[in-house]
Amino acid sequence: MSSNNKDQTSTLQSYVDSATATVQSAIGSITGNPADKQQASDKKVVADAEHDLSHSAAKVGPFTASPSGGIAKDDPNRSAGAWNQNVGALKESVGGFVGAEGLKQEGVRQNKEGQGQEAEGQLKDLGQGLGDRVGGAVGSAVAGLSGNTAAKSEAQKQHDDGKARQRGVEADLQKQAPQ
Repeated sequence: MSSNNKDQTSTLQSYVDSATATVQSAIGSITGNPADKQQASDKKVVADAEHDLSHSAAKVGPFTASPSGGIAKDDPNRSAGAWNQNVGALKESVGGFVGAEGLKQEGVRQNKEGQGQEAEGQLKDLGQGLGDRVGGAVGSAVAGLSGNTAAKSEAQKQHDDGKARQRGVEADLQKQAPQ
């Protein structure tokens, strides 16, 4: 299996390896064979690592890179929305501190507007990412059947860029989730 193919199937492969480890562990428990138990444990570690890698992404400003080599730039509404949230929160704080109710309310309004703007950008990026992943996977399969390596490579890039875009949204949502 090539590295590119492994990157495409890492999530699926992690599920297969995890299920295999569970079965192997059960067999080891039934037979009492410590080698089977150790193999199951090793396979489980590999499955967990594959799953984590398939869901990782590196964010630098408005760009996201995935381990498969995909790179995506965030929708502009995401950055503008985050900016509006920060400015709104500052206005709200200053307005509350100095007793300027109008400034405070303007800050609340701008913060909420920024939240909506950022969410809109996230939805666009998530939709485009999923669409690119599906389109790239289908295009790669068709190009593979026809033997067109250039088209297969381009479809793989589309898939990888879509994965990066999707993982970027997921990374941002994880940071925003209450801990």
